[in-house]
Amino acid sequence: MTACSSGEDNSAATDTSNETEETTSETKEESVEDSTEEEKTEEAAEETAEEEEAEEEAAQAEPLYRVNPANSSVEPIADANPQAVLITIDDAPDKQGVAMAETLKELDVPAIFFVNGHFLDTDEEKENLKKIHDMGFAIGNHTYSHANLKTVSEEQQREEIIELSDLVEEIIGERPEFFRAPHGVNTDFSRAVVEEEGMVLMNWTFGYDWEKQYMDAAALADIMVNTEFMRDGANLLMHDRAWTAEALPAIVQGLDEKGYDFIDPATIEGIE
Repeated sequence: MTACSSGEDNSAATDTSNETEETTSETKEESVEDSTEEEKTEEAAEETAEEEEAEEEAAQAEPLYRVNPANSSVEPIADANPQAVLITIDDAPDKQGVAMAETLKELDVPAIFFVNGHFLDTDEEKENLKKIHDMGFAIGNHTYSHANLKTVSEEQQREEIIELSDLVEEIIGERPEFFRAPHGVNTDFSRAVVEEEGMVLMNWTFGYDWEKQYMDAAALADIMVNTEFMRDGANLLMHDRAWTAEALPAIVQGLDEKGYDFIDPATIEGIE
């Protein structure tokens, strides 16, 4: 009887063991299936993210605006918003450049800062340029010494342009993608050099902050927003000046209230 009982116990133990093994095997299979499904889901999510990133990059690669060479206004391409303006700051980075960049950054307004070599002589000035660039602003070439290009030789014109681009590249790691001649005075030779450098050449639509009556923040803000020359695609010229820095928030607010968007320089045709 004892032996018989022991056999029954062993048989029951064997059955239990078999059931446990089957359950373990099923659990492993389910775990493998779940793991496989999770991997498939992750792979699909990664593929979707990659596709979306590729689409976004392709969209960003397509320019939205182009500079009209006849008047330097910025015109929409295809379906880009025509009611938009371009903010540009010349003679940077002098005493107000970084503060103006900080203001624009806070207001989420893009801009081009056109720089001169004589404002990049010291380590502090170079650091100011890096700060402006690191805030995401485009850097433009405004010649090394702000020379009137029509009054200097072709060799000097080349030096004014190339030496500044070399210096900017040394400081921020990339060459300027925009060019604006001092006083808006270009020559056939300077245009050729700018084209060789792959820069987008522009002058401006209007600006006032160098006129004595507008060396006041309130007066400057009013004329910049309400001038008769304001129109879609206006290329706004301002300078690295104390009164302009003070007027900047009111200028942006006034333009915004009139329904204008602000053009991102990165979306302008000719920028790589």
